[in-house]
Amino acid sequence: MEKEVYYITAAELAERGRDGIPDELQSSKHLIYSSPATLSFNSPGAQGFGVKRAGLAVPGSVELLVAPGCCGRNTTMLSELGGYSERFFYLLMDDTDIVTGRHLNKISKAVKEVVDSLEERPSAVMICITCVDALLGTDMDRVCRKASDYAGVPVLPCYMYALTREGRVPPMTAVRKSVYSLLEKREKKSTTVNLLGEFAPFLDDTELYEILRGLGVKKINEISRCKDFEEYLSMAEANFNLVLNPECRLAAEDIRKRLDIPGIELTRLYQIDKIHRQYELLGGALGVKIDDGKYYEAAMEAVERFSQKYPETVFAIGECLNGGSFELALALLRYGHHVSEIYGTVSSENFIYIKKIAAISPDTRIYTNLSPTMLYYDCGEGKADITIGKDAEYYHPNCVNVPWNQERQPFGYSGLRHLFEELEEAMDKTAEGRTR
Repeated sequence: MEKEVYYITAAELAERGRDGIPDELQSSKHLIYSSPATLSFNSPGAQGFGVKRAGLAVPGSVELLVAPGCCGRNTTMLSELGGYSERFFYLLMDDTDIVTGRHLNKISKAVKEVVDSLEERPSAVMICITCVDALLGTDMDRVCRKASDYAGVPVLPCYMYALTREGRVPPMTAVRKSVYSLLEKREKKSTTVNLLGEFAPFLDDTELYEILRGLGVKKINEISRCKDFEEYLSMAEANFNLVLNPECRLAAEDIRKRLDIPGIELTRLYQIDKIHRQYELLGGALGVKIDDGKYYEAAMEAVERFSQKYPETVFAIGECLNGGSFELALALLRYGHHVSEIYGTVSSENFIYIKKIAAISPDTRIYTNLSPTMLYYDCGEGKADITIGKDAEYYHPNCVNVPWNQERQPFGYSGLRHLFEELEEAMDKTAEGRTR
């Protein structure tokens, strides 16, 4: 019997509607094929800013991994590669621990041993636990309170629960709440703003910094730029938060309730008119007019330069990238290019993009990386001139590729401009190679 990869066209999916997403595109309906995780070694606790590394976002903190030996081994490799080895500690579970949960009685003592072994007292100890404790139903809040009382330092949970990825509170949402939970109420400063959402700084030339300073903001806080624990605590002085990643909504709501700091959410977009509209709405919310003309022109110049040099380019777009696969695909289509394939997780939230993609490019094929049928994907079947994302590169190994998944985060006009500059550079290098 012939084995075929499952896909659906944008037109077919749009016609089914957000309530008619096929079972093949829903990982809860079948076994999953973890190609994005495998390609990037990117489980909730591995490469990039997975839970383990994200838990160390609090300056001066250390982390105790409570897990079976297999999880400890990949953490050791990760910590050495990332230069975090001196901040990771391990409490390994044996078979009896896994069956009975007796390891929970060891955590408080282990935390104290970690704290006492360090020359400088840590600002906090993050307890990172795995799916084992999810299955055991461990009350980690209680465990952390007990450990904190015993060791005399703040102790916070980091849930490395891969099986909750598609639940109400996925691992990267939960860890964002944890890393901001040590903030305590302070007197507000009207000229201070927090940027919430990412664990690495935004690109230095992101126009948002200059726009905020033009509005009178004197201090812009990002957890990734905090030099020490006191600077981290000063985030509680912010007049408002800008939430720049939807995974930070839960943390922002917790901050609003505890510290009375309101938040405004901005989305990373690649449609230039939508970027402009978002800044208009931000200005309206703040009661000011934002002049974004020069940033708009610089980004549009990069888009037009690429489009004139490489008109009607055919793209295949993955999801291992800094952006939303479907919004980026729509942007490229609106700039006059073609999108043959999208590898992404379909949800009701991105149906607004799918409908618009279907209107422009009804034959665009939509695949899901989590479908086991992707094992049978024929790398020579789809047509593409260039791919964006590490997963898209895997499916088209002979195409030009722009990974676009750097740690320093792109945003707004700056992100759009840098993307098209990288696309142009990648295509230029390939063109030069062919002429030699």
